[in-house]
Amino acid sequence: MKMSMDNKVAIVTGGSKGIGFAVAKAFAACGARVAIVARGAEALAAARTSLLGEGLEVRDYVCDVSKADDINEAHRRIVSDLGPVDVLVNNAGTAHAMAFEAVTDELWQHDLDLKLFAAIRMSRLVWPGMKQRRFGRIINVLNTGAKAPPARSTPTSVSRAAGMALTKAMANEGGEYNILVNAMLVGLIVSDQWVQKHAASPSGESFDDFTRNMAKGVPLGRMGTAQEFANMACFLASDLGSYITGTAINIDGGRSPVV
Repeated sequence: MKMSMDNKVAIVTGGSKGIGFAVAKAFAACGARVAIVARGAEALAAARTSLLGEGLEVRDYVCDVSKADDINEAHRRIVSDLGPVDVLVNNAGTAHAMAFEAVTDELWQHDLDLKLFAAIRMSRLVWPGMKQRRFGRIINVLNTGAKAPPARSTPTSVSRAAGMALTKAMANEGGEYNILVNAMLVGLIVSDQWVQKHAASPSGESFDDFTRNMAKGVPLGRMGTAQEFANMACFLASDLGSYITGTAINIDGGRSPVV
């Protein structure tokens, strides 16, 4: 069966690189009209040029999702350009992990604004239209620390755990309107942040060796790919996932101790 998103309007935040880019590409390939949202204008332009080169039409919108005004303006422009939003992927955010006592109030607030409140604010904007049309798909991208937070994982693990609770609450409210809300929990997925970590590593090992060593605790024995993550996002956003809501699915090769 084909995963079709024909004529659906989709927003992917953090869509210029890594997982977000892969999701945007997969959505466009499935027929969606895709808006990619990110802070960096150059990275967005490069992402759009790359996708256009593959015959995939997307629009790009500069937006700092940690700021409410930016979110409101980006949503306004997207609806004006593409129409009401059918699918939202709240993907923006970076891994910010340190010892609990080292996290200042400012760091806590920034992390919550970037991850939790960004998802709340963008979802709140698309929600009324989804209710009216009785169709919607919202995917909150979290990480496996939301279920099993290790030491020195704050503030990210706390923000992501709150995102998981948000997912379930929204799913319970959205069900009667056919708004399906799910979370996808990232494990070890090859992305730009790992490329940067490898570049900063003093070991001198190749990137293949670096990722192989990183994946030693993964039952499948390797890191995942952004495309593998995007495949599940497409499934959840398409009609094939029409009876799945309120879930938090690990995309981690079996690494998380919590199902």
